[in-house]
Amino acid sequence: MTAVAEQAVITEPGVYDIPEADYHADPVPGGSLSSSGARRILPPGCPALFRWERDHPVHKDVFDFGSAAHRLVLGSGPEIEVIEAEDWRTKAAKEQRDAAREAGRAPVLAAEHEQIQGMAAALRAHPVASVIFDPGRGGKPEQSLFWCDYGSDVWRRARLDWLPPSDGRRLIVADYKTTTCASPDAIARSVANFGYHQQAAWYLDGIRELRPGSDPAFVFVFQEKCPPYLVTVCELDHLAERAGRRLNAQAIERYRDCTESGRWPGYSGRADDIELISLPPWATRTEEYA
Repeated sequence: MTAVAEQAVITEPGVYDIPEADYHADPVPGGSLSSSGARRILPPGCPALFRWERDHPVHKDVFDFGSAAHRLVLGSGPEIEVIEAEDWRTKAAKEQRDAAREAGRAPVLAAEHEQIQGMAAALRAHPVASVIFDPGRGGKPEQSLFWCDYGSDVWRRARLDWLPPSDGRRLIVADYKTTTCASPDAIARSVANFGYHQQAAWYLDGIRELRPGSDPAFVFVFQEKCPPYLVTVCELDHLAERAGRRLNAQAIERYRDCTESGRWPGYSGRADDIELISLPPWATRTEEYA
């Protein structure tokens, strides 16, 4: 049964229906680690960057586009406010954008709104994605998972785009992502570049912990942002999931060590290290033919 948090303070493992802002503010006393944080704390990021970005969150225009897309596609998230402007360069447009954000709405340009409407229509017409995100099946959007990693005592959290009901059928959990290209080759590159295999393993861990015996499957729904707004539904293979889980274990260990020590090192690990830098292989080959 899904719990509803009256206050954004989470002290017990469970599935919670809380606002997105409360989730990102981390309602666990003492702190918890999310999938995006686990990816940021490892190379090419580092603990120092993770700590700084956690303490100094920055809102980007791309976040508003994503929130608006989720609103039209999943039916959840902040209300959309359409700004009648060509871009964000004018003072008036910026003021309207900032006022909308302050009011808890997702500001988008008129052209972006038309674009997102086309994306939502294309997704609803897709034979697989439309079923996965079908509210008529009783699923719930934007559900937050909190659980304790008992091997490390680190609290972990995840926010699911869509959580299907426990109705006896296999639990298929999906994550919706917008992209410039939804071809299988492009998706494989995106998975590697953005650590989506870590995300898949992370979310599966949470579902298995909080819904034992559910035998969950985790799929990504990638959709292009340009007409005809093509959609690709995909599941990562076992090798990708295993690789993601290994990286997650490293991230959890690093987060625990940094939290306990109060030290959040940069790229070198130690401030007094002097790194020895070699040329990348391509630069060495160029030098050989000079």
